[in-house]
Amino acid sequence: MRVLILYANPSDKSFGDALHRKVIEALQSRHHLVDDCDLYADAFNPVMSRQERENYHDTARNLSEIAPLAGRLIAAQGLVLVYPVWNEGFPAILKGFFDRVFIPGVSFKMNADGSVTPSLENLTKLAAVCTYGADRISTFLLGDPPRRVVKRLVRAMPGHSIRCDYLAHYNMNNTTPERRARFLNRVGRAFETW
Repeated sequence: MRVLILYANPSDKSFGDALHRKVIEALQSRHHLVDDCDLYADAFNPVMSRQERENYHDTARNLSEIAPLAGRLIAAQGLVLVYPVWNEGFPAILKGFFDRVFIPGVSFKMNADGSVTPSLENLTKLAAVCTYGADRISTFLLGDPPRRVVKRLVRAMPGHSIRCDYLAHYNMNNTTPERRARFLNRVGRAFETW
């Protein structure tokens, strides 16, 4: 299976980096083709330009700035998002990827009547591996926006039912080495079943 990993963490010394490496290792152990897109290392620009916004609905022109990334997304059979949750949301660089690459003609089709048809038909599996500074209860009370986006919006983009794993390590502000080790092992086991 061809798996696109979207990794959004600027620190190569973080627990997020260890999670990223664990995902790659587990997927490769299953002989998957891993397409690792490290948004910070690749210096991805998350800002949609004025021209991109003007071309947004024009599928003949809207790929001009992001065609290689769109091609990688369209080719993916599995999609894994690895990121920290900041301010109850995605890092800006990952949100910018959604804004700039998940566009008409890539992740969905805009119909003449304004309705939307999902178009990431190749996707059969989706996962998020993330860390939260807050605890699970506080995050739940705030609505857990990243979880909702992954489990509802992104999961709907193939237009058919797909497996969706959401692996979250809550309360990073008060975590311990033992809790991190257990979560790292859980992540490895999850991707060894892909």
